Amino acid sequence: MRYGLASAVMVCFILAFTDFGAPKVIGGNTNILATDIYKQVIGQQNFTMGAVVSVVLLIPTVVAFVVDRIVQHRQVSQIAAKSVPLVPRPQALRDRLYLGFCGLGAVLILGFYLTAVYASLVKVWPYTLTLGFWHYHFSGTGGGGYAAFFNSVRMSLYSAVFGTAITFGSAYLIEKTRQMKILRQAAYFLAILPLALPGLVIGLAYIFFFNAPGWRIGGVFLPNPLNVIYASMAILVISNIVHFFSVSFLTATTALKQLDREFETVSESMGVAFTRTFMRVTVPVCIPAILEIGMYYFVNSMATVSAVIFLYSADLPLASVAVANMDDAGDVAPACAMSVLILLTNLTVRILYGFLTRRIKTRSQAWANR
Repeated sequence: MRYGLASAVMVCFILAFTDFGAPKVIGGNTNILATDIYKQVIGQQNFTMGAVVSVVLLIPTVVAFVVDRIVQHRQVSQIAAKSVPLVPRPQALRDRLYLGFCGLGAVLILGFYLTAVYASLVKVWPYTLTLGFWHYHFSGTGGGGYAAFFNSVRMSLYSAVFGTAITFGSAYLIEKTRQMKILRQAAYFLAILPLALPGLVIGLAYIFFFNAPGWRIGGVFLPNPLNVIYASMAILVISNIVHFFSVSFLTATTALKQLDREFETVSESMGVAFTRTFMRVTVPVCIPAILEIGMYYFVNSMATVSAVIFLYSADLPLASVAVANMDDAGDVAPACAMSVLILLTNLTVRILYGFLTRRIKTRSQAWANR
């Protein structure tokens, strides 16, 4: 287990080192690199220094990411085909202790959410503890209110639909194509690289690239054709797809590895187009992973702050950014109310997803029960 534990340490390091939302809200006067980028760009309009701090933030993250990949490679090499999972025998005292430990974690997580719900319902903390829905009107507060909320829902839907299609298509081409091995290896590396990129770095890089009308190279001005999507919904969706691409890509790759390459070989020998094999065989078999990828994109796009906080515009406020802005303005209760709306939306979509996709999964996976 030592390789798995080492990998867990590296993942926790990357997530903590690059986190922005929690340190910004509860960090107080403690300054970290992620919040310093925000202060340099938003507070002082010093984009150059923000880029410098982004590189400093990026270096330890990439190092930890490379170490994690090495650890995972060594872990795979240690697993033999004859390995059998250990099933521990029941022991009342030990099992109760472990149940208590896991239960304590569950209570702490539940208490975290219930605190936000309670804070959103209290009229004036800590003076008037009357419960009501006053703060859910978002009147007299900044952030955009329900317009920001519905913008986030729309952005999350777009990210889920387009992100799933792009991710699974890319994974299929990299995993199932047999030609151009070097190019496929380079593409695989680029696909998992966003896992090591902090969201703030992605957002700042997008500002430098998409906000530029063009570049002057050797006395010749080259216009930037992608400048038109700056400050639009498209750039928010693209940033989310890139930000959450790696985990979705690994999920799709794992699902595709379950399919033997003989499917493609037999199809080629029979003259069947690869698109037909893809739609009639690959997609149905991988439909559970495809649906999970879509859900992953939606949930994370609803809650993300780091990348989109640099890219949203006044015409396109977002719910997650509104939480940070309302907290800055001292409107803590409305910020909690918006957080609860985000949480309820993700929970509702997850529950509906479970009900609506159960039949799809059953039909698409019927072959496995034969």
